[in-house]
Amino acid sequence: MKHITFIRPNLGSGPSADAMEPLVFAILRARTPLHITTTLIDERVEPFVPVATDLVAMTVETFTARRAYEIAAYYRARGIPVVMGGHHPSMLPEEAAQHADSVAIGDAEGMWEEIVADAEHGRLKPCYRKEARTVDASSIRLDRSLFGGRNYGPVRLVQAGRGCRFACDFCSIHAFYGTHRAQRPARQIADEIRSLPPSPLIFFVDDNLLWRRDQFVELMKALRPLKRRWSCQITIDVAKDDELLDLMRDAGCRLVLIGFESLDARSLKQMHKNWNGVAGSYESVIARFHARGIMIYGTFVFGYDADTVAAFGVAADFAMAQNLAIANFNPLTPMPGTALYARLEKEGRLLRPAWWIDPAFAYGDAIFAPKSMSPADLRDGPMRARRAFYATGAIFLRVMRGLKLWRDPYSAALALAGNWVSRREIARKQARALSNAEMPAERLEPA
Repeated sequence: MKHITFIRPNLGSGPSADAMEPLVFAILRARTPLHITTTLIDERVEPFVPVATDLVAMTVETFTARRAYEIAAYYRARGIPVVMGGHHPSMLPEEAAQHADSVAIGDAEGMWEEIVADAEHGRLKPCYRKEARTVDASSIRLDRSLFGGRNYGPVRLVQAGRGCRFACDFCSIHAFYGTHRAQRPARQIADEIRSLPPSPLIFFVDDNLLWRRDQFVELMKALRPLKRRWSCQITIDVAKDDELLDLMRDAGCRLVLIGFESLDARSLKQMHKNWNGVAGSYESVIARFHARGIMIYGTFVFGYDADTVAAFGVAADFAMAQNLAIANFNPLTPMPGTALYARLEKEGRLLRPAWWIDPAFAYGDAIFAPKSMSPADLRDGPMRARRAFYATGAIFLRVMRGLKLWRDPYSAALALAGNWVSRREIARKQARALSNAEMPAERLEPA
């Protein structure tokens, strides 16, 4: 075997304004023998132009499953084996097996090497399964050379660890890892960041950067001498610890993504996230971050049993009044493998049980019947909230306030760019089919 093609399918058609480097393929490239050449096709930033290859490896998310299956059919019809991995095949291996020659369940480390060796000897197994929920995080290494020449966003991605200690019912991360967490050594993370070229911002892709307090403190101390601006996803409980907030500020944190999810305590309880109140009111949490010049990207979700049509406007008004730098307003999406999906299926409320491969499904459509609003309300309400928050006047008012609030013109510029990108992506995705891209001509280009 001489060549492997890595493919990242797109959601819908057309380039994505917020595409960032897909780290999973840098991990795979680093674990691929040097005598095997690789090609990356990332549909988010380039057209799908297939090359002659010996093996195709795809990472599949639920929203890109339909497109991934189309691409797999193209290669398999030409006798080229396809391996699928990622969260979606790990949750639904039987479904993925109908569209791939081999399905990889779990993290790649230790499994990818076996897949490549088997493919070289023509003995690819139908399924590879990683029994351990997490890997030895210190073994995570990347080869970013395959990203060269592509128009990714200027934000550099770094992974400090995997998993989350909480168990929100809608979360596919918990379904994948349980409550297990793997954390890389702080020195290793700092060394990786030193090796990265200058960029406006580094983003930690971890679903929750805060795991153990001692490890978090060690990481903050390792980041401080680097003098790099960075952002992360983190749970709200960090705000009850002023020392941690001060360490984040001093280490270069400029933006945190926090899942506020709901302003209704009943909804938070139903999603198993009532711990969101441990640091006090949302307003006090936001004030503590802002006092340190740290911007907030807040996310909100709608569709729990207590949510009415009023919830959309309340959330949008709150996000604007509290000067959140960026915000996302989403309809509740039952992902396969999650507790939420199982509950709605048991209650008979799923309108589209396999929505991810339903040709009639469009991005933003209601997937289930909510209790306190109609499916149409659940489809349209988040879009109204987005339009209000991302109106041109609202964006400029937010940035002007931010100049004083965040005390950093650079942060205000980042917020402005983030708002325009978010607004563009919302318009691109909404009401689009999950796959409407054309397949290429018959001929495979030379690798």
